[in-house]
Amino acid sequence: MQRTINDSLIEADIDSLQAAMEAGSLTSAAIVRWYIERIDRMNPKLRAVLEVNPDALKIAEELDKERLERGARGPLHGIPILLKDNLDTGDRMHTSAGSVALAEHFAPKDSAVAAQLRAAGAVFLGKANMTEWANFMSNEMWAGYSSRGGLTLNPYGPGELFVGGSSSGPAVAVAANLCAAAIGTETSGSIISPSSQNSIVGLKPTIGLVSRTGIIPITQSQDSAGPMTRTVRDAAILLGAMTALDPADKAMQEEKRTAHPDYTAFLDPNGLQGARIGVPRHYYGGLDEARARIIEQAILLCKERGATIVDPVTLPCESARWDWTVMHYEFKKGLNDYLAQAGEGPFVRTLDELIAYNEENKEAALKYGQDVLIWANGTSGTLSESEYAESLRLNLEWSRNQGIDHALREHNLDALIFLGNEDGLDISARAGYPVITVPGGYAETGIIAEGGYITKGPQGITFVGTAYSEPVLFRLAYAFEQASLARLVPDEAI
Repeated sequence: MQRTINDSLIEADIDSLQAAMEAGSLTSAAIVRWYIERIDRMNPKLRAVLEVNPDALKIAEELDKERLERGARGPLHGIPILLKDNLDTGDRMHTSAGSVALAEHFAPKDSAVAAQLRAAGAVFLGKANMTEWANFMSNEMWAGYSSRGGLTLNPYGPGELFVGGSSSGPAVAVAANLCAAAIGTETSGSIISPSSQNSIVGLKPTIGLVSRTGIIPITQSQDSAGPMTRTVRDAAILLGAMTALDPADKAMQEEKRTAHPDYTAFLDPNGLQGARIGVPRHYYGGLDEARARIIEQAILLCKERGATIVDPVTLPCESARWDWTVMHYEFKKGLNDYLAQAGEGPFVRTLDELIAYNEENKEAALKYGQDVLIWANGTSGTLSESEYAESLRLNLEWSRNQGIDHALREHNLDALIFLGNEDGLDISARAGYPVITVPGGYAETGIIAEGGYITKGPQGITFVGTAYSEPVLFRLAYAFEQASLARLVPDEAI
């Protein structure tokens, strides 16, 4: 393929971009132009980016001037990042959760996360596509699809490989080098799954570490924003800029909350030495041969690098019958509360209105239906039901006391290890505990799994810990990343 632009910035990390800007060999404006040109060239096929920020270049130029006059604000000064389309930005970009019903919605102000990143000097390059309504719209919807942006494709095999959801756009954009880094959100697997499937690093933080104010929600019990990057170090840099206390988010008020301004301090290439890692074999049962080989190689690598492997580890919650009651009830209240303060504009204001809009505009809005929205709308929207309270109690009891904390305490473990986004990771989501995935390998063959997707392609290795154990997870993930060097750059001839 004829190259029309200089592709020397492919796979550039935050440190190298920062060093080049400090040395004067690059400017933020030049980096932004490079990424915009690359988006123009590649995004029509991948559909990872919904819109480019019309002010990105101007912001970059202002940050370049500030660097010359006063110095850099920190490691994110002038770094172009993409935001998932459910994070509010008080600018000329839309926030729509991928829905045509909110296609003309401009948020009245930045989400707390966006405000923190903007203050740190990040350049918002644009908004990334996502599975519509964070994949809480239809049981038939394909991961990566939105009525506003179409279907996002995996750059390792467009149209063939599973892309993962719902932070599909951020994952693909990072993997294909359409941005320096991105911010996704996760309820249960929405950062980890697409990160695994697109060979990048993804972190879902502990609930309460990162503010959710100004993010279109699914469930207050499980939602969190988190970094999506090509390296563990970049993820640590981003997270450090996202943890300021927000009085408006009740989850951030608990006494045991532990935040760090610099998570890079925990990165250690020898971080597996002396670590104790548990293998929850119960959750490996559905793996085909190719993917099982990847997780076994990862376990062996951890052992070779000095970790003690406890295999197998049994969790009492393996017998739990999980349900979706908490999401069922929390979605309606959360969405109605969000839409009530969403500013002026020609868009829906309640879940009722959203369902009606979609029905009236079904040709554009309802390619896959809206059975999940209708199901969620059957609740009161008040969280007063005893069924909700009991389901929330059981979720926490089984996922924490009979799940992750039980295993870590019983075997004196630092973390549990999984492949990608297997079913067992739903435990960490219900617990509200942190999870990080790192490129682990590439399955050359695969099977047709439930849901119709092909399970070959990139596969992540995932570490799960207890509340506020991000420093431990960064230490393990960084050491694994440095030892394995498993990330491959996707073929650009697309």
